[in-house]
Amino acid sequence: MSVKWSDEVDEILTGDLAAGFAYLTPAKGVAIVPMAPLGLRDREAGTVTLTTSLALWKKLDRVRRNSGVAIAYHAREHGFSDRPGFVLVQGRASFSPTPDRTWLESITPNWDRFLVPKSRGPLGRLLDVYYWQRVAIDIHVERVVAYPDDPARQDPDVFGTDRPPTPAPHEEPSGGIGPRVDVESVAAHAERLPHTLLGWCASDELPEVVPVSAAHPDADGLRLDVPPGSVPPGGRRAGLTSHAFWPRMVGQEQRIHTGWLSADGQGSVLYSPHTKSGYRLPPSKLLYNLGCASLVRGMRGARKAGLVS
Repeated sequence: MSVKWSDEVDEILTGDLAAGFAYLTPAKGVAIVPMAPLGLRDREAGTVTLTTSLALWKKLDRVRRNSGVAIAYHAREHGFSDRPGFVLVQGRASFSPTPDRTWLESITPNWDRFLVPKSRGPLGRLLDVYYWQRVAIDIHVERVVAYPDDPARQDPDVFGTDRPPTPAPHEEPSGGIGPRVDVESVAAHAERLPHTLLGWCASDELPEVVPVSAAHPDADGLRLDVPPGSVPPGGRRAGLTSHAFWPRMVGQEQRIHTGWLSADGQGSVLYSPHTKSGYRLPPSKLLYNLGCASLVRGMRGARKAGLVS
């Protein structure tokens, strides 16, 4: 049975320029990557669709190995709705590694509404890997958790399956749980960038994601300000992402981490970053085009992963 969500939720799903796509790592941690969802959804079928270049193959490889994903709709700026709220869509994802040119042409109105319209001529050929070497990630929605407020501190409406029981803690990694990335730097990014998201694997093997209001550096990691009671007690692998974006995604910054999350059940939440990745792309159309053209380098990795013949 497909999940039916409300008109208020649908307004957010069809209006947000950026959302956080969360997928599971092999060790049942979570990575959160900002993406432009383009308002693609089929409300009657209970599906939401994302699209990504094959050159950005790592997320596809993870989805191929574990289909549990989530999308956090958490940012209204530069979009088409001013409705408050934090909406988490959870479900199972699938994709075909073969780009469908007809389908990509069909979503041109969505593309032009949210992003820079596609160029033609020599520039269009230069951006072929960004425009046309793309695939759809179709998500069969199992649950929508819709908080009426941006910090997700009020009680949510839940559409679809009931929320799962509290997950058991993870076994600590052999390398230890302490920070492996400079905590002061991670805290500075979280303070400077307008959006920070925290994610972990729930007991139904779907990512759980919440907004982070503040991150304070400590000797043991980052003390996080999150919705009360949202983080399950114990320790577990988790992802932390801070980001910013400008109109039509011309200008972006992402700081993506995986690491260890600990909560004592009394309100103290500590995050120890273990890995880091990300980039900063200033709001320049020239740099935007150069960045999109540079994706061609990622096709080699997609071939090695078996996603491209």
